[in-house]
Amino acid sequence: MIETQPETLEAAAPRTRKTAKKATGLKKLQREQFGLCSPSPTGKHYVLDTNVLLHDPACLDRFQENHVCIPADVLSELDRFKNEQTERGANARKIHRDLTSVFQDSDQVTRGVPTPGGGTIRLIIYDPATCEENNKALQSFHRTFPDRELVDHRILACTILLEASIENEVRLITKDLNMQLKARAVGIACEDYLNDKVDPQEAAKSEMLKIPVDQNELQRFASSGSLELEEDRLSILHINQYVLLEAGAKQTMPARFSKEHRLVRLNVPEVIRIPDGHHLKPLNLGQKCFIDALLNPEISLVTCYGQAGTGKTLVAMAAGLNGVFQRDYNGLTVSRPVVAMGDQLGFLPGSLEEKMRPWLQPIYDALELLMSPQNNQGPKRKKSKGGEESISKPYEDLMQQGVIEVEALCYIRGRSIPNRFFILDEAQQLTPKEAKTVVTRMSRGSKLVMVGDPAQIDHPYVDSRSNGLVFTRQKMKGQEFAAHVTLSRGERSELAEAGARLM
Repeated sequence: MIETQPETLEAAAPRTRKTAKKATGLKKLQREQFGLCSPSPTGKHYVLDTNVLLHDPACLDRFQENHVCIPADVLSELDRFKNEQTERGANARKIHRDLTSVFQDSDQVTRGVPTPGGGTIRLIIYDPATCEENNKALQSFHRTFPDRELVDHRILACTILLEASIENEVRLITKDLNMQLKARAVGIACEDYLNDKVDPQEAAKSEMLKIPVDQNELQRFASSGSLELEEDRLSILHINQYVLLEAGAKQTMPARFSKEHRLVRLNVPEVIRIPDGHHLKPLNLGQKCFIDALLNPEISLVTCYGQAGTGKTLVAMAAGLNGVFQRDYNGLTVSRPVVAMGDQLGFLPGSLEEKMRPWLQPIYDALELLMSPQNNQGPKRKKSKGGEESISKPYEDLMQQGVIEVEALCYIRGRSIPNRFFILDEAQQLTPKEAKTVVTRMSRGSKLVMVGDPAQIDHPYVDSRSNGLVFTRQKMKGQEFAAHVTLSRGERSELAEAGARLM
């Protein structure tokens, strides 16, 4: 269910207009035709923006006893996306199918169709020529925002018209920050769609949980590799959570809470070995926990938060290459969103690999670093059939064989990915729906590693609490096959660490 009491930054300012019913200049029959009559004296009325429907096509079922109002202009906006072969296009088509199913009887389209939760769904229509004549609120609104053809302005006008027609509370639900600002400017109550947002306190957690133990318990753990404690001391933990056992300020040891409900020692090698390449050594406690999760065959989903320079992508790729060379997986697949998964690459010149190259250059850099010989004597030169020499990268042969794939994420729909080590970089740029699409592509024997920084988001409709990375971590928390690690210490350089922390 949607939260009806939004956070301070997401809620609109109190409405300046009176909440009592106001004259609209429309007769009752006209109000019914425009969807401006309340089907029930109880329940709130939520006006949905287009981006909410595209973000979560199942949102129509999440308002329980309240009334969902969809401006007719939203249908026109959805029509623009229905032919896209992307997640956004699929969501638009699903909404069209669902609304067609709901509005089987045309007489109920603007009067309201009952929902299982006790509310209703209906369309509302805004006709400037009819509705503005005696409505001072609308006239004032269009003096502030004169463009009557802009869809955002028409949705806002629908909300104002609905407020003027009914006694019930009316709220606009939108993920568009600019539209929220416009709504606040004219006194419309509005809020973000909060159903798939992570709890603020949960999103803010970054430090590893510390569990106090006495010296005998710590010594027993160090010698046996596992420790069982009283249930009340472990009740706050979930399966595969990483903790720090602490017996005094200087006596600490990391541990993982296993599915057997006991604390176990991390299984971390001194170095991750890459044949004929660089070996990677964990440099801090967070990286040790990350490597433990990456190398654990019982964990098939690993999520990792980390700011720039913490090594999240490099460590994940080193573990993936190690697993491929050890024959634990058939290959390594690496991908990252092109800002948003739905964006197409057709306007860039060249082949798919050339189109993806600018977005995936950090991946190629990491591959070159890890697979270059430690005593590098310069790049290898390969002779072509015509006798011309060309510089070859150390990973090119494996890519030609399909062992290493650099995948365009926007084409992942419909795939089934078996026995692969799949790394999804910059996963914070995904919506929850897009993250679900990636997770459900994984077949038996595959491992999915989602890494990113929730503080660095370019997607217009997700934030640090609603992106696909934090959503996946929250929904999968406590599952036997899932683990999460937060990297907080930068290792790239002192300059990069200071820049990530201070700038």
